[in-house]
Amino acid sequence: MTIDIDNTAASARTGLLPWHDRALGRTERAAALIAAMTLEEKAGQLVGLWVGADASGGDVAPHQSEMEQDAPSFDEVIADGLGQLTRPFGTRPVAPEPGAASLARAQRAVVAANRFGIPAQVHEECLAGLAAWGATAYPVPLSWGASFDPDLVHEMAGRIARSMRAVGVHQGLAPVLDVVRDYRWGRVEESIGEDPYLVGTVGASYVAGLEDAGVVATLKHFAGYSGSRAGRNHGPVSAGPREMAEIFLPPFETALRHGRARSVMNSYAEVDGMPAAGDHALLTDLLRGTLGFEGVVVSDYFAVAFLRTLQRVAATDGEAAARALWAGIDVELPSAAAFGAPLIAAVRSGDLDEALVDRALLRVLEQKIDLGLIEADYDPEPAPGTAYDIVFDDEDSRAIALRLAREAVVLVDNDGTLPLAEGTRIALVGPLADDPMAMLGCYSFPAHVGVHHPEAGLGIDIPTVMGELAARRDVAATASGCDVMAPGRDGFAAAVAAARGADVVVAALGDRAGLFGRGTSGEGCDAADLRLPGEQLALLEALLDTGTPVVLLLLTGRPYALGAVAGRCAAIVQTFFPGQQGAQAIAEVLTGEVNPSGHLPVGIPRDPGGQPSTYLAPPLGRANDVSNIDPTALYPFGHGRSYAELTWRPVAAFEQDWPSDGTTEVAVVLANETDTAADDVVQVYLHDPVAQVTRPDQRLIAYRRVSLAPGESAEVRFRLHADLTSFVGAAGERIVEPGTVELRLARSSTDVHAAVPRRITGPERAVGADRVLVAEAEVDKVKS
Repeated sequence: MTIDIDNTAASARTGLLPWHDRALGRTERAAALIAAMTLEEKAGQLVGLWVGADASGGDVAPHQSEMEQDAPSFDEVIADGLGQLTRPFGTRPVAPEPGAASLARAQRAVVAANRFGIPAQVHEECLAGLAAWGATAYPVPLSWGASFDPDLVHEMAGRIARSMRAVGVHQGLAPVLDVVRDYRWGRVEESIGEDPYLVGTVGASYVAGLEDAGVVATLKHFAGYSGSRAGRNHGPVSAGPREMAEIFLPPFETALRHGRARSVMNSYAEVDGMPAAGDHALLTDLLRGTLGFEGVVVSDYFAVAFLRTLQRVAATDGEAAARALWAGIDVELPSAAAFGAPLIAAVRSGDLDEALVDRALLRVLEQKIDLGLIEADYDPEPAPGTAYDIVFDDEDSRAIALRLAREAVVLVDNDGTLPLAEGTRIALVGPLADDPMAMLGCYSFPAHVGVHHPEAGLGIDIPTVMGELAARRDVAATASGCDVMAPGRDGFAAAVAAARGADVVVAALGDRAGLFGRGTSGEGCDAADLRLPGEQLALLEALLDTGTPVVLLLLTGRPYALGAVAGRCAAIVQTFFPGQQGAQAIAEVLTGEVNPSGHLPVGIPRDPGGQPSTYLAPPLGRANDVSNIDPTALYPFGHGRSYAELTWRPVAAFEQDWPSDGTTEVAVVLANETDTAADDVVQVYLHDPVAQVTRPDQRLIAYRRVSLAPGESAEVRFRLHADLTSFVGAAGERIVEPGTVELRLARSSTDVHAAVPRRITGPERAVGADRVLVAEAEVDKVKS
């Protein structure tokens, strides 16, 4: 891009250098700066540096990964400027006040070292809250999906962003918008669910929460990452263009348009042999051309170097740098393996056009201008009364975490044993009964980083199920029974004895979050099958054999197969790493203080074998007469029970015309005829009986969470644009196809309350990235 600007005139008019002149547009300011830079200074803005804040508040202290053992010193790296600082709070335990002071020192050093006084952009992980010592640990994204509550997720994201901004962090590496395709994948806990509409709408609300508070949201992982063969981390992906367009891409489209995300992170995946980090068609033609993205693409950690080391599509780091930059990656994170000296050498040798460097740099500098980082009066010190007084884990943040945890608890099944009556003698058993880490996913700081620093403690108060349940009911006995992962049944006898002496058993089973094989759920912790980890299923069988009613309480990062035990458990309660307030939410549901209202964002399978399947299956992907394998979920997507159910009134189901370029409406009236407050989620599924290509038997196209007080009723009305019925047709183009469809108003993907026919009329219509992505929903409440 070439922009003519008279730098001398601009300086004479304002007394400022042109890149400091706020009267100019951001592109003009950035272009003037690029024109004044050397190649080394340009490259410096395209890389990060992994430098952890000093817990004492003193000078920065590098804590870099194994791949950076021979990396240059901090002073050497910042000599020509620096694009980003990587995870100063997420590297080791550091409290907010000294951490903010240390980060401010680092920024002053960066500013002083380069000719233009440009500070670094600072990023942190924030998937389940700011990944910093002492910060509130919120429920993981799979719990966001279970809540079906985008508004509450938006509120949570705003609180997270407030903490980040207060200590000088500009960018959050979240949310994960990968749609779950195989429950064995370790990062299921980081995903929002198995439906692209749910993932897109909830994810967009999280993005908007960050962006509305001034923090750059980073969409992960673009695109196809969760489709890896056999659910293996970084595994090859075999998705075709139709699956990419209909499953993996829509959440990103929704988050870009409705969340206004300013950053995207590439996927590690290679789709049909093409690594995303080197894919021009994906990162430039599609992302920027078709979808109109104008922000900054950052590499997933070490993804540029992986083009050489793991995927072997580049022979040298210079080739990897050239390939990634050409494809559309603007910034290499977490540090400079390829975009530093190898990139500079590639430009000098003529192997890389410097215009590609300038293209990326323009985007980086424009974003820094938007963030206020390129100003003559830039001051790295946070505003008075913010950073040095901030408490990461405050009462308001914990209140939001508790509300979300409550809404995400799913009552899967219940024979009337729940809620636990007062006076009931309870045996609380299982390896997660008294374990605070049972509440946390792998990207919560205590699990992600804190495990390497046990001397620092958890940094936050994390109640356990034992503590919260014992405060409400008579926990007469307790026993761990076994470990989450390790073999050994020495504890079975004590657990069985506890069960025999109780009225009810609560068995707290599930996962231990970790990284790269150090847990049963989390990044790099993929599962061979969907049996409960370790000896836990055998422990559950032993408890069931006692004859004492067993309430199965699951604290997991993925769903596990329950077909062998479901009919024998008195109740099943599913939670997905519900955060630091999760134990309170669980105890409140178990005792009936809170009416359960979560709905499954992923199905619970019947059998543990390698049958990766979600509800988004065409006819031959479902149970049929030509295969002896039945992949039907034991408990389906969208399922969730309650102690007090809302009454759904009859729906007038008659056929109406629905213009292929217009809207239709469907509505249902819900009433609370009980004596307690109750919630439900109205779900709308599209069933297309005949189409040009095979289609999922049904798919979610709208939903609305509804809360009603006793005696209250509400009409829930949806306005649906025909674009929501679109799919990639036989010619490879997304279309709205005329014909008869069915709108299913449902409590879950299998519990259909009413099937409402519609006839899409008019011509077949091609639609693109500007199509309507989200349904409109209204709730009109009245007193009965």
